[in-house]
Amino acid sequence: MKDLTELLANQPLRKVETWPSTALVSNPYITAATSDNTRKAYRSDIQHFEKWGGRLPASAEAITLYLQYYAATLNPRTLARRLTALKNWHSYQGFLDPTAHPAIGKTLAGISRVHGRPKDKAYPLLPEDLLQIATHLQKENTLAAWRDNALLQIGFFGAFRRSELIAIQYENITWHKEGIEILLSHSKTDQTHEGQICAVPYGKDSLCPVSALKQWLQQANIQEGALFRRIFLNGEIETGGLTALSVNHILKKRAKQCHISYAEHLSSHSLRRGLATSASRSGASLPAIMRQGRWKLVNTVMEYIEASERFSENAASSVLQKI
Repeated sequence: MKDLTELLANQPLRKVETWPSTALVSNPYITAATSDNTRKAYRSDIQHFEKWGGRLPASAEAITLYLQYYAATLNPRTLARRLTALKNWHSYQGFLDPTAHPAIGKTLAGISRVHGRPKDKAYPLLPEDLLQIATHLQKENTLAAWRDNALLQIGFFGAFRRSELIAIQYENITWHKEGIEILLSHSKTDQTHEGQICAVPYGKDSLCPVSALKQWLQQANIQEGALFRRIFLNGEIETGGLTALSVNHILKKRAKQCHISYAEHLSSHSLRRGLATSASRSGASLPAIMRQGRWKLVNTVMEYIEASERFSENAASSVLQKI
């Protein structure tokens, strides 16, 4: 087989369509149309292609070789995202899209059939385990414990994404006798800033997200700005909000302290998924669950619900119980 560098160097040049670049470079709204996280992921994908030896603009032949090279080591979903990044790079630079070649789609489909693997899914945090964590934190009686208790309970009962959770501002909260309303000015499913409201009700005893939040705000003397903040070793509280990764860290740390068996498999998404599965078990309707978590797609929520009912709604069980 020819050396990879030789193969790439000998690829025939493709004709390209060029656009006037001035309008693209000076237009800030094109940048605003894509989220920072998506742009960061695309940039990383392009760098990965170039590090492998790919040249931009790329040919369909080079991209096919790239896919074959990583077919057995990278998840097909990762390769699909990298194709999207390459597609966008060529489109916005004014070049013909090499990923549109039929061989590219066929190659990716073949890789998926041969090397496809199940999607990694976060374990749902069970409400009884959240109660155990909340009870432990209340006994700890420290600033960090008050913050973490409020963070995890609000995150769970509000079914918040971690980006939404760390972005909540004091000014976005409206207090009611039934609980609180939290205004989300921006989220993954609200890219145009229309605003979404999440209602979080009072609970009882140790599991009460509103009471946990009140305690944290009082102890930290927060009256404006970000709700959930970093606490320094000297006890000072940062004015800015926590990072997204810190939510994962806090959840895992507190779960391990309570010896929860699946602590290592938890992530911030476990809060959101935990609310959906436990609400379904408690008899909440599908529209109510979708409204609380601000889900747009029924299939996403149904995946969570079906996972929680594998044994409670089990056809085999109905037969076994009658034998």
